Amino acid sequence: MVSWIISRLVVLVFGTLYPAYSSYKAVKSKDVKEYVKWMMYWIIFALFTAVEVFTDMFICWIPFYYELKIAFVVWLLSPYTKGSSVLYRKFVHPTLSSKEKDIDEYICQAKDKSYDTLVHFGRKGLNVAATAAVMAATKSQGVLSDRLRSFSMQDLASYQEEPVNTAPGTKQPAAAAAAAAAGQHRTRSMMRSKSESYNKGEQISLCTVHELKSCC
Repeated sequence: MVSWIISRLVVLVFGTLYPAYSSYKAVKSKDVKEYVKWMMYWIIFALFTAVEVFTDMFICWIPFYYELKIAFVVWLLSPYTKGSSVLYRKFVHPTLSSKEKDIDEYICQAKDKSYDTLVHFGRKGLNVAATAAVMAATKSQGVLSDRLRSFSMQDLASYQEEPVNTAPGTKQPAAAAAAAAAGQHRTRSMMRSKSESYNKGEQISLCTVHELKSCC
């Protein structure tokens, strides 16, 4: 654990921050020699960082692994060993020069494929979004029609519950029949009382005429 912490600090301070500041000084002073020196270092350091990801996972159990990493970074930076320049001139530059055309073609193909893939997934995303919008609109329209249908059914039910005026010759409800019977009974009783009073009046007038004749 201690070796890991020390190696990380050494890589951070001496392998990243110090070369970054030295590169800034080279760019500022426009010293071509120093500029080329630090450019070679950054190429080697990028390869070292890429390899380090796998070595930390698979061979970190080797004794003195982190100490070897510290020694390698110091060897790259030392002005006496010039490790980065040696590795670049002997291994990296010849390999990249021989494979440069293949690498450029691969990068161009990757760019084209990435563009086509981006366009393909963009179209797919737009289609999915449009389908989702259409489905949402269809569902909302169905819910609205269901609500309107329920409202119309409620209105129809309330209309059916209201009393309806029946046409002549049709059967009236029980309440209407009872009301009509009560009205007929009331009319008959009134007519009967009128006829009785009329008969009484005739009897009285006959009696008065008979009395007058007897007197004369």
